[in-house]
Amino acid sequence: MGVEDDKQAAAAAAAALAEPGMWLGLGTGTTVAHLLPALAARAIPLRCVATSPHTAAAARRLGLVVEPFDAGGSPARLDLAIDGADQVAPDGWLVKGGGGALTREKVVAASAERFVVIVDATKPVPALHAPVPLELLAFGLTSTLRRLGAVSLSDAARTPDGGVLADYTGPVQDPAVLAADLDALPGVVAHGLFPPVLVDTVLVGHDGDVEVRTPRRPGRP
Repeated sequence: MGVEDDKQAAAAAAAALAEPGMWLGLGTGTTVAHLLPALAARAIPLRCVATSPHTAAAARRLGLVVEPFDAGGSPARLDLAIDGADQVAPDGWLVKGGGGALTREKVVAASAERFVVIVDATKPVPALHAPVPLELLAFGLTSTLRRLGAVSLSDAARTPDGGVLADYTGPVQDPAVLAADLDALPGVVAHGLFPPVLVDTVLVGHDGDVEVRTPRRPGRP
């Protein structure tokens, strides 16, 4: 079995967690591409929030209901969010955002009662490493890049919110320290380091089976 089979297995396991009437956050990326048909096949009433226009369009084509995530009619809290990851460390830290939707992905993950991460067996790593995706403010971009130092601009289009995509290419010795440093830097809209406190469960597809990992969060033994 290959990587796509592993993605499909993890996606199917996550889709089984959805319950009728839920508000569901949908991530972005190649593993989420397997999640959408698995959710549609369940044929249960869901109201979804998508982290990218691409995910929203793909979900609607499959008959899923996608709502805007704003003050109009969506809740302040989602029941469940499901997304992929680029790297998963043993302690539950993630690198996300390779698809360019990291800011919206982080907003949705933080807004969910449960955030479930779906990955294939290539994504768990002994320790996080570069690149770490960044979304930068276009205003003052040259100054922000100078202060970041180890960074390379992406050739991708701007995000739906007008942000500039880049990659931090320096060392990732302590994800918590690097995340705090990036959070404190004016001009950085968001970074792709997701802490274990956000993550409820990681589902790892491997050879047709699914391994369930539970990060150690504050208050959890």
